[in-house]
Amino acid sequence: MEIKSYKELIAYTKGRELVKAVYEMTRKFPKEEMYGITSQIRRSSISIPSNIAEGYMRGSKEYPSKSAIVSQNRKRGLLEVLS
Repeated sequence: MEIKSYKELIAYTKGRELVKAVYEMTRKFPKEEMYGITSQIRRSSISIPSNIAEGYMRGSKEYPSKSAIVSQNRKRGLLEVLS
C-alpha cells in the first residue's frame, strides 16, 4: 500500500493524539506557568507530528528516518518531564 500523505502515517496520527492529550493536561497547570514550562511542553509535543510531516514533505529517503528519530527523542523527553 502506497502512502499518499503524511496524515496516513501511524506515527503522525499518534503524535497528534499526544498533542491533544498534552494540551488537555497542561490546561490544568498554574496560570503563572503559561509562558514557562507549559509553553515548553506544548511546543515539544507539537514538534513531533510537525517533524514527521516535514520529513515526509521533503520526499527524501534519508530525512524521514532522521525526522522520526528526532520525534522519538522529543517524545521521550516530553514523557520524562511529565512523569
